[in-house]
Amino acid sequence: MEGDIHDNASGFAERVGGNRTFMSHGAIVQAVSESDGGSPVFVLLLCLFLVMGVVQVVRPQLLWKANSRLQRGWVRNPEATEPTSKGYAMNRVVGVIFLGFVIWMLVQQF
Repeated sequence: MEGDIHDNASGFAERVGGNRTFMSHGAIVQAVSESDGGSPVFVLLLCLFLVMGVVQVVRPQLLWKANSRLQRGWVRNPEATEPTSKGYAMNRVVGVIFLGFVIWMLVQQF
């Protein structure tokens, strides 16, 4: 039928304006993987995450104070939910892992 999309083993065939266009899987992968670098918005977002990760490692209390306001209204005593020193140590460990991941993603962008 005219306008149907046909698929075969050697690649993808698409009927465009009555003409068949073939594109192999390798060409699609190559076209997708060729990039001129990361999106500026994505890099900016990663930099924001980098700053948040540094704050989480250096001063996790600041993040708790910033987020404790969100508990008001549904938690009776938000100050009672402050983590212990072991909880802050765990926050730091998670922050180091998070920083490693964000740095790895930033390096992959360039």
